[in-house]
Amino acid sequence: MKIENNLQAVVIKAIDTLYGQTVSADQVQLQKTKKEFEGHLTLVVFPFLKMSKKGPEQTAQEIGEWLVANASEIASFNVIKGFLNLTVTTACWIDLLNDINSTVNYGIKAVTADAPLVMIEYSSPNTNKPLHLGHVRNNLLGFSLAEVLTANGFNVVKTNIVNDRGIHICKSMLAWKKWGNGETPESTGKKGDHLVGDYYVLFDKHYKAELAELKAKGLSEKEAEAKSTLMEEAREMLRSWEAGDIDTVGLWETMNSWVYAGFDETYKKLGVDFDKIYYESQTYLEGKDTVLDGLKKGVFYQKEDGSVWADLTSDGLDQKLLLRGDGTSVYMTQDIGTAKLRFDDYPIKKMVYVVGNEQNYHFQVLSILLDKLGFEFGKGLIHFSYGMVELPEGKMKSREGTVVDADDLVDEMVSTAKETSKELGKLDGCTEEEADNISRIVGLGALKYFILKVDPKKNMTFNPKESIDFNGNTGPFIQYTHARIKSVLRKAEEQGITIPQALPMDIALTTKEESLVQLLADFAVVVKQAGDEHNPALIANYIYDLVKEYNQFYHDYSILKEENTDLKAFRLILSDNVSRIIKKGMSLLGIEVPDRM
Repeated sequence: MKIENNLQAVVIKAIDTLYGQTVSADQVQLQKTKKEFEGHLTLVVFPFLKMSKKGPEQTAQEIGEWLVANASEIASFNVIKGFLNLTVTTACWIDLLNDINSTVNYGIKAVTADAPLVMIEYSSPNTNKPLHLGHVRNNLLGFSLAEVLTANGFNVVKTNIVNDRGIHICKSMLAWKKWGNGETPESTGKKGDHLVGDYYVLFDKHYKAELAELKAKGLSEKEAEAKSTLMEEAREMLRSWEAGDIDTVGLWETMNSWVYAGFDETYKKLGVDFDKIYYESQTYLEGKDTVLDGLKKGVFYQKEDGSVWADLTSDGLDQKLLLRGDGTSVYMTQDIGTAKLRFDDYPIKKMVYVVGNEQNYHFQVLSILLDKLGFEFGKGLIHFSYGMVELPEGKMKSREGTVVDADDLVDEMVSTAKETSKELGKLDGCTEEEADNISRIVGLGALKYFILKVDPKKNMTFNPKESIDFNGNTGPFIQYTHARIKSVLRKAEEQGITIPQALPMDIALTTKEESLVQLLADFAVVVKQAGDEHNPALIANYIYDLVKEYNQFYHDYSILKEENTDLKAFRLILSDNVSRIIKKGMSLLGIEVPDRM
């Protein structure tokens, strides 16, 4: 922040003048003054005690007196133990607001032609079922992280790896072949991903019935699994697919195309997109070749059954299977192939995988394997690990068909938003089309904000009812505040109030107004921190704090009825910039904000 940078330079000068010592900017620790104390910024004086050869309070007193006498930015000070609380002059805050107001994209770095390229992988769905609540958190985090890193000046490529092959899709295919009677999305009126998901559930139902039958004959669980003809048929189908059997590949292409059409609809609803989609069917052979190459070079070893393994005991881990005895590949092999293709396609400086924390070990291993294979990007890959998401009722499962479906969830959120908005009179005077659009914006905003305000590393419970509340730390509360500010600005325009480009420096401001400008200016710092820490929740909670402070200001002070023309202009410019930061901050979370409500 401009004020802090100026003060750092002044404090360095103060230490030189008072104690004849040169200090670096890093040693000048300025932080926001705690709410219970008077002041805007607090200087920690402990690093200067050896130089002053005095106690903390006396040192703080001396520095404070020097600053008030010599720095135009400082109006007054107070000392609490080893902390020097500084009150910044009103003119500095007005100057800062003028700067923010004249900066088109305050807090956002432009992406230059030579910006480092960051690739972010998110979504990674399987083609045997629709997207569910867990995918929603993944997609929202991935998309938001991409927006945040772009705002930090990185050239970001959003990518998706679709798990379109393997035993899971063969289970759906086999069930459709046995019991589908030629059903299609068109003939059933179902979304394609839902239809294919139904057959995955059906396979599991028949498989469980078969196991129960075998166990009733005295077989153990393991013996029953080994004897299952249904599972053997699914494995045989996978082998046929890998061998390029025309009928199997044809059915696979048909059913996957149904799923992709369904996924596209869901992604569109969620407002997420990708620059490049990879498919495991196109990457697993690359992975296989890379692993076999590693075997030749002695990086990996082969067991008697023909399976290929990596020995990671020297890295403090265990043995890792890379190719099965029958030559089929595992997830790790596919990830190796996908990574190789991506780095062939793009000059990637950093690769970020947005994948749940149950895969922490997987990415630890992947990083080591890529490094052993000689890929320079191996060591630097980042696993953006996030916690599980549940509904108040408990965990989600997909095989039993009790999954929390993403499409149903979005539809439910939008209809609940419409109901709640109607009850509260937020849609009064709207046309049906406007009401539908506001309900969509509010419903999706509620869903996205509730998920993104939580630290990604934490497990969370998504509570649909709580998320749609128009009060508290929710998307609708923020959206409503934005609409309220826009309404004030429209009224100002209707009343013919002209807002100057820049404010005069001699306006008398209240502490609340100064602190709002200070909070507004923090946006740039928060965007950088969110990028450094890969944490969109920092932006969500910052926007909530800003909105909460603004609402208190709105409640306590008049804007349009203020008689002092300069003060009225200040409050309108402040309001306008709060609305701009709300809009920009929420857009980094993939959330729209309405101008009317």
